[in-house]
Amino acid sequence: MSSYGVLPTAARGILSSCRAPLRDASMAPTLSTFQQVRGLKVKTKGKGKNAQPGKKSRGPSEYVQKNLKDMPQWALCDAMRFIRATEVGREPTLQKYELHVRLRTKRDGPVIRNMLRFPHAVQTESRICVICPPNSKAAKEALAAGAVLVGEDEVFEAVKAGKIEFDRCLAHPDSVPALNKAALGRILGPRGLMPSAKTGTVVEDVASRVEMLRGGTVYRERDAVIRLPIGQLGFSPEQLRDNLRVTLGQIRKDASGLADRVNKEIYEVVLSSTNGPGFSLNGEFSSEDSPDTSLMRGV
Repeated sequence: MSSYGVLPTAARGILSSCRAPLRDASMAPTLSTFQQVRGLKVKTKGKGKNAQPGKKSRGPSEYVQKNLKDMPQWALCDAMRFIRATEVGREPTLQKYELHVRLRTKRDGPVIRNMLRFPHAVQTESRICVICPPNSKAAKEALAAGAVLVGEDEVFEAVKAGKIEFDRCLAHPDSVPALNKAALGRILGPRGLMPSAKTGTVVEDVASRVEMLRGGTVYRERDAVIRLPIGQLGFSPEQLRDNLRVTLGQIRKDASGLADRVNKEIYEVVLSSTNGPGFSLNGEFSSEDSPDTSLMRGV
């Protein structure tokens, strides 16, 4: 028994009156909604009963392009002169002029993808493989056009062995079932060499496509920019101008072909090289300060 229980009745009454009364439940501390769920903040529109959850903010629907009025632009001959200065001492047939075509277009939409043949060949050293039935008419025409590897099983075995000694790969429609059965997608896919009808590398006339690839290139729009080699460093200004005109003309045709789905237009054209900086072109061939074009032939 506690000491409290043995006290006289009068003493117990006095002590009871001194005890702190129990707190009312209504006076117990309560946590606010913000204290109970820390960090939970929801933006709302309106006040009171009319408050509604706000929408998530989204980025711009089009790619943001810089203002060309605030940056210098160059004539083609002037850009070539400065680029050549940065490539002094390098092999002119290995170093390339590269073109970067910036587009004004939406972020989510179809992209430009095509194949182009230049008036003056750029990739003269391209090695092309053609997957087609061996000893067929297509195989003979592909070899005559300049393909370095032709056939089916021979190509499949070389690829599986890691001997990928080609830069481009085409396929004849008759060989597509054998290609799918060989399951080379994991090997050729990451290298961009897997033939596909979407990329125009599964064709009936493989010979003409081989000739086109040897004198041209495949290009694709990525993040509103099309990048592709446009000429060898030893090209004259006239040769580079011819390739530039054909390239921009083809890109405009590609953009017009998508006009019913998305609007695309050329915003800026930048010329650079394998190791050199980029120069924004103003559309002029030469300026008053440009050197004589006869002095810019070869390197």
